[in-house]
Amino acid sequence: MPPTPPSTPARDEARIRDRGDACPGALRLHAADDGGLARLRLPAGRLTAHQVEALAVAAETLGDGRISLTSRGNAELRGLAEECGAELAALLAEAGLLPSPTHERVRNIVASPAAGLDGLGGPEVQLWAHELDALLCAEPWAAALSGRFLFVLDDGRADVAGLGGDVTLVAVRPGAGQETTAGQETPTRQETTAGQETPTRQETTAGQETPTRQETTAGQETPTRQEPTAWQEPAAGRLYVGGRAWLVAGADAPRAALAAAGAFLDAARTAGNGAWRVRELPEGSTPDVAGALDRAGIAAEPVPPAESLLVHAPPLAPGPLGAASLHVLAPLGRLTAAQLRALLPAEEVRLTPWRGAVVVGAAPGHQDHARLAALDSLGLITRPDSPWAGVSACTGRPGCAKSLADVRADAAPGSARGLPVHYSGCERRCGHPHGTWVDVVATADGAYLVDGAPTPRTALHDAVTTARNGAIARATTPSTPAETTR
Repeated sequence: MPPTPPSTPARDEARIRDRGDACPGALRLHAADDGGLARLRLPAGRLTAHQVEALAVAAETLGDGRISLTSRGNAELRGLAEECGAELAALLAEAGLLPSPTHERVRNIVASPAAGLDGLGGPEVQLWAHELDALLCAEPWAAALSGRFLFVLDDGRADVAGLGGDVTLVAVRPGAGQETTAGQETPTRQETTAGQETPTRQETTAGQETPTRQETTAGQETPTRQEPTAWQEPAAGRLYVGGRAWLVAGADAPRAALAAAGAFLDAARTAGNGAWRVRELPEGSTPDVAGALDRAGIAAEPVPPAESLLVHAPPLAPGPLGAASLHVLAPLGRLTAAQLRALLPAEEVRLTPWRGAVVVGAAPGHQDHARLAALDSLGLITRPDSPWAGVSACTGRPGCAKSLADVRADAAPGSARGLPVHYSGCERRCGHPHGTWVDVVATADGAYLVDGAPTPRTALHDAVTTARNGAIARATTPSTPAETTR
Protein backbone atom coordinates (compact mmCIF):
# COMPACT_ATOMS: atom_id res chain seq x y z
CA MET A 1 0.00 0.00 0.00
CA PRO A 2 1.40 3.43 -0.89
CA PRO A 3 2.00 5.97 1.87
CA THR A 4 -0.94 8.09 2.93
CA PRO A 5 -1.01 11.06 0.53
CA PRO A 6 0.22 14.17 2.30
CA SER A 7 -2.34 16.95 2.40
CA THR A 8 -0.11 19.67 3.79
CA PRO A 9 3.32 20.86 2.68
CA ALA A 10 6.39 19.40 4.31
CA ARG A 11 7.73 21.26 7.32
CA ASP A 12 10.33 23.08 5.24
CA GLU A 13 7.72 24.16 2.66
CA ALA A 14 6.00 27.02 4.47
CA ARG A 15 2.42 27.40 3.34
CA ILE A 16 1.27 30.92 2.62
CA ARG A 17 -2.31 31.66 3.71
CA ASP A 18 -3.62 34.89 2.26
CA ARG A 19 -7.09 34.63 3.78
CA GLY A 20 -8.90 33.31 6.82
CA ASP A 21 -10.12 29.73 6.74
CA ALA A 22 -13.53 29.07 5.23
CA CYS A 23 -14.55 26.27 7.59
CA PRO A 24 -18.30 26.30 8.14
CA GLY A 25 -19.79 26.77 11.57
CA ALA A 26 -23.19 26.83 13.19
CA LEU A 27 -23.62 30.49 12.18
CA ARG A 28 -21.49 30.53 9.02
CA LEU A 29 -23.22 28.11 6.68
CA HIS A 30 -21.50 26.61 3.65
CA ALA A 31 -23.47 26.50 0.39
CA ALA A 32 -23.25 22.94 -0.91
CA ASP A 33 -25.05 21.33 -3.84
CA ASP A 34 -27.56 19.71 -1.49
CA GLY A 35 -28.24 22.93 0.46
CA GLY A 36 -26.66 24.71 3.39
CA LEU A 37 -24.13 22.95 5.62
CA ALA A 38 -23.71 23.78 9.31
CA ARG A 39 -20.90 22.37 11.45
CA LEU A 40 -21.46 22.31 15.20
CA ARG A 41 -18.37 22.23 17.41
CA LEU A 42 -19.00 19.96 20.38
CA PRO A 43 -16.08 20.04 22.86
CA ALA A 44 -15.24 16.44 23.81
CA GLY A 45 -18.25 15.50 21.67
CA ARG A 46 -20.53 15.85 24.68
CA LEU A 47 -24.30 16.20 24.36
CA THR A 48 -26.97 16.21 27.03
CA ALA A 49 -30.21 14.34 26.36
CA HIS A 50 -31.88 17.69 25.66
CA GLN A 51 -29.17 18.57 23.14
CA VAL A 52 -29.51 15.18 21.42
CA GLU A 53 -33.20 15.89 20.91
CA ALA A 54 -32.44 19.44 19.70
CA LEU A 55 -30.04 18.10 17.06
CA ALA A 56 -32.60 15.54 15.91
CA VAL A 57 -35.27 18.24 15.64
CA ALA A 58 -32.91 20.54 13.70
CA ALA A 59 -32.07 17.74 11.25
CA GLU A 60 -35.73 16.86 10.71
CA THR A 61 -37.24 20.32 10.50
CA LEU A 62 -34.45 22.32 8.91
CA GLY A 63 -32.16 19.81 7.17
CA ASP A 64 -32.21 16.51 5.34
CA GLY A 65 -33.05 14.45 8.42
CA ARG A 66 -29.50 13.22 9.03
CA ILE A 67 -26.57 14.15 11.24
CA SER A 68 -23.04 13.66 9.91
CA LEU A 69 -20.29 12.92 12.43
CA THR A 70 -16.83 14.34 11.76
CA SER A 71 -13.31 13.09 12.47
CA ARG A 72 -13.18 15.56 15.37
CA GLY A 73 -16.32 14.37 17.12
CA ASN A 74 -18.34 17.30 15.81
CA ALA A 75 -21.73 17.19 14.07
CA GLU A 76 -22.88 18.50 10.70
CA LEU A 77 -26.36 19.30 9.42
CA ARG A 78 -26.88 19.25 5.66
CA GLY A 79 -29.65 20.19 3.27
CA LEU A 80 -30.43 23.41 5.13
CA ALA A 81 -32.59 26.03 3.46
CA GLU A 82 -30.87 29.32 2.69
CA GLU A 83 -33.16 31.33 4.96
CA CYS A 84 -33.02 29.02 8.02
CA GLY A 85 -29.88 30.49 9.65
CA ALA A 86 -31.68 32.55 12.31
CA GLU A 87 -34.05 29.71 13.21
CA LEU A 88 -31.16 27.25 13.48
CA ALA A 89 -29.13 29.63 15.65
CA ALA A 90 -32.09 30.16 17.99
CA LEU A 91 -32.68 26.41 18.31
CA LEU A 92 -29.02 25.70 19.06
CA ALA A 93 -28.71 28.60 21.49
CA GLU A 94 -31.76 27.44 23.44
CA ALA A 95 -30.16 24.00 23.77
CA GLY A 96 -26.88 25.48 25.07
CA LEU A 97 -24.94 24.61 21.92
CA LEU A 98 -23.88 28.20 21.16
CA PRO A 99 -22.24 29.55 24.34
CA SER A 100 -20.25 32.15 22.37
CA PRO A 101 -21.27 33.21 18.84
CA THR A 102 -17.87 34.86 18.33
CA HIS A 103 -15.96 31.69 19.28
CA GLU A 104 -18.22 28.94 17.94
CA ARG A 105 -15.81 27.82 15.20
CA VAL A 106 -12.73 27.56 17.45
CA ARG A 107 -14.18 25.14 20.02
CA ASN A 108 -12.35 22.20 18.42
CA ILE A 109 -11.60 20.01 21.43
CA VAL A 110 -11.28 16.22 21.13
CA ALA A 111 -11.03 14.19 24.35
CA SER A 112 -10.80 10.47 25.07
CA PRO A 113 -14.50 9.55 24.94
CA ALA A 114 -14.26 6.68 27.43
CA ALA A 115 -12.50 8.78 30.09
CA GLY A 116 -14.00 8.22 33.52
CA LEU A 117 -16.17 5.32 32.38
CA ASP A 118 -13.95 2.24 32.55
CA GLY A 119 -11.15 3.18 34.95
CA LEU A 120 -8.50 2.76 32.27
CA GLY A 121 -7.26 6.32 32.12
CA GLY A 122 -7.34 9.68 33.84
CA PRO A 123 -10.99 10.79 34.17
CA GLU A 124 -9.85 14.41 34.49
CA VAL A 125 -9.65 14.98 30.75
CA GLN A 126 -13.41 15.39 30.43
CA LEU A 127 -13.21 18.10 33.10
CA TRP A 128 -10.21 19.59 31.31
CA ALA A 129 -12.26 19.80 28.11
CA HIS A 130 -15.09 21.64 29.88
CA GLU A 131 -12.71 24.10 31.52
CA LEU A 132 -10.70 24.66 28.34
CA ASP A 133 -13.88 25.41 26.42
CA ALA A 134 -14.92 28.00 29.01
CA LEU A 135 -11.45 29.58 28.93
CA LEU A 136 -11.46 29.75 25.12
CA CYS A 137 -14.87 31.41 24.99
CA ALA A 138 -13.86 33.94 27.66
CA GLU A 139 -10.77 35.23 25.82
CA PRO A 140 -11.49 37.67 22.96
CA TRP A 141 -8.11 36.96 21.36
CA ALA A 142 -8.93 33.24 21.08
CA ALA A 143 -11.54 34.02 18.42
CA ALA A 144 -8.59 34.65 16.05
CA LEU A 145 -7.73 30.94 16.02
CA SER A 146 -8.52 29.11 12.80
CA GLY A 147 -11.57 26.89 12.61
CA ARG A 148 -9.08 24.08 11.91
CA PHE A 149 -6.91 24.57 15.00
CA LEU A 150 -7.27 21.46 17.17
CA PHE A 151 -6.91 20.70 20.87
CA VAL A 152 -6.54 17.01 21.79
CA LEU A 153 -6.92 15.74 25.37
CA ASP A 154 -5.90 12.11 25.91
CA ASP A 155 -6.65 10.31 29.17
CA GLY A 156 -3.49 8.19 28.98
CA ARG A 157 -4.84 5.29 26.95
CA ALA A 158 -3.41 6.92 23.78
CA ASP A 159 -6.62 6.56 21.77
CA VAL A 160 -6.76 10.18 20.58
CA ALA A 161 -3.12 11.24 21.00
CA GLY A 162 -2.41 10.49 17.34
CA LEU A 163 -5.15 12.69 15.88
CA GLY A 164 -2.77 15.46 14.87
CA GLY A 165 -3.62 18.03 17.52
CA ASP A 166 -1.98 21.44 17.40
CA VAL A 167 -2.00 21.37 21.19
CA THR A 168 -2.14 17.93 22.81
CA LEU A 169 -2.53 17.16 26.51
CA VAL A 170 -1.92 13.62 27.77
CA ALA A 171 -2.87 12.63 31.30
CA VAL A 172 -0.07 10.91 33.24
CA ARG A 173 0.14 9.83 36.83
CA PRO A 174 2.18 12.17 39.03
CA GLY A 175 5.83 11.21 39.02
CA ALA A 176 5.43 8.79 36.11
CA GLY A 177 6.47 8.83 32.47
CA GLN A 178 3.94 8.34 29.74
CA GLU A 179 2.15 5.07 30.45
CA THR A 180 -0.50 2.76 29.20
CA THR A 181 -3.84 2.69 30.98
CA ALA A 182 -2.64 -0.30 32.95
CA GLY A 183 0.16 1.83 34.32
CA GLN A 184 2.94 -0.10 32.60
CA GLU A 185 5.69 1.56 30.60
CA THR A 186 5.53 1.06 26.84
CA PRO A 187 9.06 0.87 25.42
CA THR A 188 8.27 -1.89 22.93
CA ARG A 189 5.76 -0.13 20.69
CA GLN A 190 6.41 2.24 17.82
CA GLU A 191 6.74 5.82 19.03
CA THR A 192 6.87 9.07 17.07
CA THR A 193 7.47 12.71 17.74
CA ALA A 194 4.47 14.86 18.57
CA GLY A 195 2.24 15.32 15.55
CA GLN A 196 3.33 12.14 13.76
CA GLU A 197 1.19 9.05 13.65
CA THR A 198 1.70 5.30 13.59
CA PRO A 199 -0.76 2.46 13.28
CA THR A 200 1.09 0.05 15.58
CA ARG A 201 -0.77 -1.52 18.48
CA GLN A 202 -0.28 -0.40 22.07
CA GLU A 203 1.44 -3.10 24.08
CA THR A 204 2.43 -3.67 27.69
CA THR A 205 6.01 -4.40 28.67
CA ALA A 206 5.19 -8.08 28.60
CA GLY A 207 4.25 -7.76 24.94
CA GLN A 208 0.58 -8.38 25.62
CA GLU A 209 -2.08 -6.21 24.11
CA THR A 210 -3.51 -3.59 26.41
CA PRO A 211 -7.04 -4.62 27.50
CA THR A 212 -8.59 -1.37 26.33
CA ARG A 213 -9.07 -2.73 22.81
CA GLN A 214 -10.45 -6.27 22.91
CA GLU A 215 -11.40 -7.52 19.48
CA THR A 216 -13.17 -10.62 18.25
CA THR A 217 -13.12 -12.58 15.06
CA ALA A 218 -16.26 -13.05 13.05
CA GLY A 219 -18.91 -15.03 14.89
CA GLN A 220 -17.48 -14.64 18.38
CA GLU A 221 -19.40 -13.10 21.22
CA THR A 222 -19.16 -9.38 21.95
CA PRO A 223 -16.15 -8.84 24.25
CA THR A 224 -16.79 -8.83 27.96
CA ARG A 225 -16.40 -5.69 30.03
CA GLN A 226 -13.21 -4.64 31.73
CA GLU A 227 -13.51 -4.13 35.46
CA PRO A 228 -12.57 -0.55 36.32
CA THR A 229 -9.18 -0.01 37.90
CA ALA A 230 -9.41 3.64 38.83
CA TRP A 231 -6.36 5.84 39.04
CA GLN A 232 -5.70 6.52 42.69
CA GLU A 233 -4.20 9.99 42.24
CA PRO A 234 -5.13 13.00 40.11
CA ALA A 235 -3.39 13.07 36.78
CA ALA A 236 -0.69 15.48 35.74
CA GLY A 237 -0.54 16.53 32.11
CA ARG A 238 2.02 16.39 29.35
CA LEU A 239 1.62 19.31 26.98
CA TYR A 240 2.79 18.65 23.39
CA VAL A 241 3.24 21.44 20.85
CA GLY A 242 5.37 21.36 17.71
CA GLY A 243 7.42 18.30 18.65
CA ARG A 244 8.25 19.50 22.18
CA ALA A 245 6.66 18.62 25.51
CA TRP A 246 6.28 20.02 29.03
CA LEU A 247 4.94 18.46 32.22
CA VAL A 248 2.33 20.56 34.04
CA ALA A 249 0.11 19.98 37.05
CA GLY A 250 -3.29 18.57 36.21
CA ALA A 251 -5.01 21.60 37.74
CA ASP A 252 -3.08 23.83 35.32
CA ALA A 253 -3.59 21.70 32.20
CA PRO A 254 -6.49 23.65 30.62
CA ARG A 255 -4.78 27.01 31.19
CA ALA A 256 -1.56 25.56 29.79
CA ALA A 257 -3.36 24.49 26.61
CA LEU A 258 -4.83 27.96 26.21
CA ALA A 259 -1.45 29.59 26.75
CA ALA A 260 0.07 27.33 24.09
CA ALA A 261 -2.63 28.43 21.63
CA GLY A 262 -1.74 32.04 22.38
CA ALA A 263 1.91 31.27 21.73
CA PHE A 264 0.94 29.85 18.34
CA LEU A 265 -0.98 33.01 17.40
CA ASP A 266 2.03 35.13 18.37
CA ALA A 267 4.33 32.96 16.24
CA ALA A 268 1.91 33.05 13.30
CA ARG A 269 1.71 36.84 13.41
CA THR A 270 5.49 37.10 13.51
CA ALA A 271 5.92 34.60 10.66
CA GLY A 272 3.44 36.53 8.52
CA ASN A 273 2.41 33.50 6.44
CA GLY A 274 -1.15 33.36 7.78
CA ALA A 275 -0.68 29.89 9.29
CA TRP A 276 -3.87 28.21 10.47
CA ARG A 277 -2.13 25.36 12.28
CA VAL A 278 1.17 24.77 14.10
CA ARG A 279 2.54 22.53 11.34
CA GLU A 280 2.09 25.36 8.84
CA LEU A 281 4.58 27.64 10.60
CA PRO A 282 7.84 28.03 8.67
CA GLU A 283 11.14 26.79 10.07
CA GLY A 284 12.40 29.04 12.81
CA SER A 285 8.91 30.16 13.86
CA THR A 286 8.46 27.81 16.79
CA PRO A 287 5.82 28.99 19.30
CA ASP A 288 7.35 30.24 22.56
CA VAL A 289 5.30 27.90 24.71
CA ALA A 290 7.71 28.04 27.66
CA GLY A 291 7.47 31.82 27.73
CA ALA A 292 3.69 31.75 27.48
CA LEU A 293 3.45 29.30 30.36
CA ASP A 294 5.74 31.45 32.47
CA ARG A 295 3.71 34.59 31.77
CA ALA A 296 0.55 32.71 32.74
CA GLY A 297 2.12 31.70 36.06
CA ILE A 298 2.08 27.99 35.17
CA ALA A 299 4.94 25.87 36.49
CA ALA A 300 6.17 23.59 33.71
CA GLU A 301 9.01 21.10 33.49
CA PRO A 302 10.49 20.62 30.01
CA VAL A 303 10.49 17.01 28.87
CA PRO A 304 13.81 15.90 27.30
CA PRO A 305 13.58 15.65 23.49
CA ALA A 306 14.27 11.92 23.59
CA GLU A 307 11.19 11.50 25.78
CA SER A 308 8.93 13.92 23.89
CA LEU A 309 7.19 11.08 22.13
CA LEU A 310 3.50 10.45 21.68
CA VAL A 311 2.28 6.88 22.03
CA HIS A 312 -0.67 5.99 19.79
CA ALA A 313 -3.15 3.15 20.26
CA PRO A 314 -6.02 1.89 18.11
CA PRO A 315 -9.41 3.60 18.40
CA LEU A 316 -12.11 2.61 20.84
CA ALA A 317 -13.90 -0.52 19.64
CA PRO A 318 -17.70 -0.67 19.50
CA GLY A 319 -19.46 -2.66 22.20
CA PRO A 320 -19.92 -2.56 26.00
CA LEU A 321 -17.94 0.05 27.88
CA GLY A 322 -17.34 0.10 31.61
CA ALA A 323 -20.14 -0.69 34.04
CA ALA A 324 -23.06 0.95 32.26
CA SER A 325 -22.03 2.51 28.94
CA LEU A 326 -21.82 1.54 25.28
CA HIS A 327 -19.92 2.58 22.16
CA VAL A 328 -21.51 2.35 18.71
CA LEU A 329 -20.43 3.58 15.28
CA ALA A 330 -22.50 5.40 12.66
CA PRO A 331 -22.55 3.67 9.26
CA LEU A 332 -20.32 5.73 6.97
CA GLY A 333 -20.34 8.40 9.68
CA ARG A 334 -23.97 9.42 9.29
CA LEU A 335 -26.98 9.02 11.60
CA THR A 336 -30.64 9.49 10.89
CA ALA A 337 -32.59 11.55 13.41
CA ALA A 338 -34.25 8.31 14.54
CA GLN A 339 -30.87 6.62 15.10
CA LEU A 340 -29.66 9.61 17.10
CA ARG A 341 -32.77 9.54 19.29
CA ALA A 342 -32.29 5.80 19.81
CA LEU A 343 -29.14 6.59 21.81
CA LEU A 344 -31.45 7.85 24.55
CA PRO A 345 -32.10 7.37 27.40
CA ALA A 346 -28.60 8.25 28.52
CA GLU A 347 -26.89 10.40 31.10
CA GLU A 348 -25.03 11.96 28.20
CA VAL A 349 -23.84 11.10 24.69
CA ARG A 350 -20.24 11.65 23.57
CA LEU A 351 -19.64 11.78 19.83
CA THR A 352 -16.28 10.27 18.97
CA PRO A 353 -13.59 11.11 16.37
CA TRP A 354 -14.21 7.65 14.87
CA ARG A 355 -17.68 8.77 13.82
CA GLY A 356 -19.48 7.02 16.61
CA ALA A 357 -21.08 7.71 19.94
CA VAL A 358 -20.41 6.67 23.53
CA VAL A 359 -23.71 6.34 25.35
CA VAL A 360 -23.02 7.09 29.02
CA GLY A 361 -25.32 5.32 31.46
CA ALA A 362 -26.87 3.33 28.62
CA ALA A 363 -27.79 0.24 30.63
CA PRO A 364 -26.64 -1.82 33.63
CA GLY A 365 -24.14 -4.51 32.71
CA HIS A 366 -26.70 -7.31 32.53
CA GLN A 367 -28.83 -5.32 30.06
CA ASP A 368 -26.14 -4.07 27.68
CA HIS A 369 -26.50 -6.89 25.16
CA ALA A 370 -30.21 -6.16 24.77
CA ARG A 371 -29.49 -2.45 24.27
CA LEU A 372 -26.76 -3.22 21.74
CA ALA A 373 -29.07 -5.60 19.89
CA ALA A 374 -31.73 -2.89 19.67
CA LEU A 375 -29.22 -0.38 18.27
CA ASP A 376 -27.88 -2.99 15.86
CA SER A 377 -31.41 -3.55 14.52
CA LEU A 378 -31.53 0.16 13.66
CA GLY A 379 -28.40 -0.11 11.52
CA LEU A 380 -25.75 1.08 13.98
CA ILE A 381 -22.40 -0.73 14.18
CA THR A 382 -22.20 -2.43 17.56
CA ARG A 383 -19.45 -5.05 17.18
CA PRO A 384 -15.71 -4.74 16.53
CA ASP A 385 -15.85 -7.61 14.02
CA SER A 386 -18.21 -5.76 11.69
CA PRO A 387 -16.48 -5.18 8.33
CA TRP A 388 -18.09 -1.71 8.30
CA ALA A 389 -16.18 -0.67 11.43
CA GLY A 390 -13.59 1.88 10.33
CA VAL A 391 -15.15 2.52 6.90
CA SER A 392 -15.92 6.16 6.12
CA ALA A 393 -16.74 8.29 3.09
CA CYS A 394 -16.89 11.91 2.10
CA THR A 395 -20.21 13.48 1.12
CA GLY A 396 -19.84 12.60 -2.55
CA ARG A 397 -22.52 13.17 -5.14
CA PRO A 398 -25.08 14.67 -5.20
CA GLY A 399 -24.14 16.83 -2.21
CA CYS A 400 -20.68 17.94 -3.38
CA ALA A 401 -20.07 19.59 -6.75
CA LYS A 402 -16.41 18.51 -6.79
CA SER A 403 -17.15 14.82 -6.29
CA LEU A 404 -16.80 12.46 -9.26
CA ALA A 405 -19.06 9.72 -7.84
CA ASP A 406 -21.76 8.83 -5.36
CA VAL A 407 -19.18 7.29 -3.06
CA ARG A 408 -21.67 6.41 -0.33
CA ALA A 409 -23.68 4.29 -2.74
CA ASP A 410 -20.52 2.66 -4.11
CA ALA A 411 -18.79 2.04 -0.76
CA ALA A 412 -17.92 -1.58 -0.01
CA PRO A 413 -16.17 -2.57 3.23
CA GLY A 414 -14.43 -5.64 1.95
CA SER A 415 -14.55 -8.79 4.00
CA ALA A 416 -11.65 -8.16 6.34
CA ARG A 417 -10.83 -5.77 9.14
CA GLY A 418 -7.56 -3.89 9.29
CA LEU A 419 -6.68 -0.27 8.74
CA PRO A 420 -9.54 2.17 8.14
CA VAL A 421 -10.99 2.56 4.67
CA HIS A 422 -12.00 5.95 3.29
CA TYR A 423 -13.93 6.61 0.09
CA SER A 424 -13.24 9.98 -1.51
CA GLY A 425 -15.09 11.55 -4.41
CA CYS A 426 -12.03 13.53 -5.51
CA GLU A 427 -8.35 14.03 -4.74
CA ARG A 428 -9.08 16.40 -1.85
CA ARG A 429 -10.01 13.36 0.29
CA CYS A 430 -12.24 15.39 2.63
CA GLY A 431 -12.80 13.83 6.04
CA HIS A 432 -10.12 11.17 5.67
CA PRO A 433 -8.82 9.38 8.79
CA HIS A 434 -5.53 10.25 10.45
CA GLY A 435 -2.45 8.15 9.90
CA THR A 436 -2.54 5.44 7.23
CA TRP A 437 -5.69 4.08 5.64
CA VAL A 438 -6.94 2.14 2.62
CA ASP A 439 -7.33 4.99 0.15
CA VAL A 440 -10.24 4.69 -2.30
CA VAL A 441 -10.58 7.67 -4.66
CA ALA A 442 -13.08 8.16 -7.50
CA THR A 443 -11.73 8.94 -10.95
CA ALA A 444 -13.23 10.84 -13.86
CA ASP A 445 -13.77 7.67 -15.92
CA GLY A 446 -16.29 6.24 -13.44
CA ALA A 447 -13.79 3.93 -11.75
CA TYR A 448 -11.69 4.20 -8.57
CA LEU A 449 -8.11 4.06 -7.39
CA VAL A 450 -7.61 1.68 -4.46
CA ASP A 451 -4.27 2.56 -2.92
CA GLY A 452 -3.33 3.90 -6.34
CA ALA A 453 -4.41 0.85 -8.34
CA PRO A 454 -7.14 1.44 -11.00
CA THR A 455 -10.23 -0.51 -9.97
CA PRO A 456 -13.64 -0.80 -11.65
CA ARG A 457 -16.63 0.01 -9.44
CA THR A 458 -17.78 -3.60 -9.67
CA ALA A 459 -14.46 -4.86 -8.25
CA LEU A 460 -14.32 -2.61 -5.19
CA HIS A 461 -15.30 -5.33 -2.71
CA ASP A 462 -12.47 -7.66 -3.71
CA ALA A 463 -9.91 -4.85 -4.04
CA VAL A 464 -10.70 -3.40 -0.63
CA THR A 465 -10.64 -6.90 0.92
CA THR A 466 -7.15 -7.44 -0.50
CA ALA A 467 -5.98 -4.03 0.71
CA ARG A 468 -7.34 -4.54 4.22
CA ASN A 469 -5.81 -8.02 4.45
CA GLY A 470 -2.44 -6.57 3.53
CA ALA A 471 -2.95 -3.74 5.98
CA ILE A 472 -3.39 -6.16 8.87
CA ALA A 473 0.09 -7.53 8.22
CA ARG A 474 1.62 -4.12 7.67
CA ALA A 475 0.00 -2.52 10.73
CA THR A 476 2.82 -3.79 12.94
CA THR A 477 5.59 -2.63 10.61
CA PRO A 478 7.33 0.55 11.88
CA SER A 479 6.48 3.49 9.64
CA THR A 480 6.21 7.25 9.65
CA PRO A 481 2.97 8.14 7.83
CA ALA A 482 2.36 11.60 6.48
CA GLU A 483 0.50 14.12 8.56
CA THR A 484 -3.08 15.01 7.76
CA THR A 485 -5.05 18.21 7.89
CA ARG A 486 -8.15 17.07 9.74
